[in-house]
Amino acid sequence: MPATGSKLLLPTICKFLAIFCIIITQNNVAGNVNPTAIGVHRRFEYKYSFKPPYLAQKDGTVPFWEYGGNAIASAESVRVAPSLRSQKGAIWTKSQTNFDWWDVEIVFRVTGRGRIGADGLAFWYTTEKGDYNGAVFGSSDRWNGLAIIFDSFDNDNKHNNPYISAVVNDGTKQYDHTNDGATQLLSGCLRDFRNKPFPTRARIEYYNNVLTVLIHNGMTNNNDDYELCLRADGVQLPKNGYFGVSAATGGLADDHDVFHFLTTSLHAAGQVQEPPKVDNQEKLTQEYQEYQDKLEKQKQEYKKEHPDEAHKDDEEWEEFYESTNQRELRQIWEGHRQIAEHLRELSRKVDEIIGRQENTLSLVSRGLAANAGQALPPSAAGQAALPQLPAGVGVTRQDVDLLVANQNILLTTIREIRQLAGDINVRTDNIQINQKNAPTAQIQSTGYDVQALITEMRDGMNQVKQGISHVGQRLGMPQASAQTASCPTGSCVGVTLFLSVTVVQLLLVFIYNIFKNRSEAQAKKFY
Repeated sequence: MPATGSKLLLPTICKFLAIFCIIITQNNVAGNVNPTAIGVHRRFEYKYSFKPPYLAQKDGTVPFWEYGGNAIASAESVRVAPSLRSQKGAIWTKSQTNFDWWDVEIVFRVTGRGRIGADGLAFWYTTEKGDYNGAVFGSSDRWNGLAIIFDSFDNDNKHNNPYISAVVNDGTKQYDHTNDGATQLLSGCLRDFRNKPFPTRARIEYYNNVLTVLIHNGMTNNNDDYELCLRADGVQLPKNGYFGVSAATGGLADDHDVFHFLTTSLHAAGQVQEPPKVDNQEKLTQEYQEYQDKLEKQKQEYKKEHPDEAHKDDEEWEEFYESTNQRELRQIWEGHRQIAEHLRELSRKVDEIIGRQENTLSLVSRGLAANAGQALPPSAAGQAALPQLPAGVGVTRQDVDLLVANQNILLTTIREIRQLAGDINVRTDNIQINQKNAPTAQIQSTGYDVQALITEMRDGMNQVKQGISHVGQRLGMPQASAQTASCPTGSCVGVTLFLSVTVVQLLLVFIYNIFKNRSEAQAKKFY
């Protein structure tokens, strides 16, 4: 009985060891198929590739590619065959290859509703472009080159699909659909590529007559998770072929979408010489200078042929653009105009405050006269009678001193405003003198009239100075009368009225400080 058990266990162990050796061999082969590890030069070929996000242009074309049949190109993918019955389509490169060895990576997805799909998808490398409605997975039969077929339907009923096979044809053989090409295939592997959570990837490499196919089963999002599908030595393929992808459906239908088709040419070390690097900045600068010279030459020729139109055109452009001097004068004029507006507003407020102070001084004088037993001065003709002070209300010596001090502050402020206006006038004269003396400060007739502009600014400043002088004279008269007035002995001004006048004066001083700071900032900006 133990001997029988040993006989049964021995074949199982042998099978396990054989499978283990095959797996190790495949892993070793997959690790050595990368040509970069053996010093092979790789160069990306954009004319034989496509990828999203701008796969198809606005007019529906794919750059450097042609597609037909039922194929549909979008910005993200090419649907080679849609999930409808009896649909066929293909996409082919426009030009033949100019390299012998290559590496192609295809990212695709085959999806369908049913458990079984049809018919499949194929990668082509042939000497001639195939048909867009051919009999072999959407392409032509009797091709001359290589076909990597991703067959999803089991025609021979051997339950060996989906299947990936490599078929080489010399242009004389007809594809065996009945047996799924089993009698013609070079090599193959059984891999399920339908309805995967991630796109399936196939890497097809042809170097030194060795064909290698690696498959990513689409079960992970690791793009480098490839496994070896087939490897064949001594494969002779024609030179200068076309790349293509085709697909077809039958009674059952799947969507066949291709997202990436990336082609890389392979060259032996030292076979390809790198093109000399050209400094793009120098190249662009040279092209720009050549364009400027050409444009200037054409302008000169046009002016010689059309002198009247050229002169008219120069005048029109001068109207659109202002020179540096014109811009500075415009900014100065705008600043002075704003200053004049603020001075007018300030003058109006000063007049209002002076009126209120005159009324207050009149009330003070009437109160002093009443306490001294003198007759009240009569009101001027046409002037409204001043209000009477209530009995028992008067002002003290401190109140009068405070009022006089506020008037002195107001006079000092007016003098500073007058000095600021004088400085502006002096600077304006300096600008005018500099404009006359500077050789580059010639203003075109189409710009601002400088002389008229300076004259207008001077007149505005003179008006402001006259207004400020008038205000100073009006302020001097109440001050003199206040200083000559005797000190009151009784209460003649209410506390509310006195505080109101004081608040108004403080507000005036605060407004002036704001205006002064703004004027200094603008003066720094313009000068």
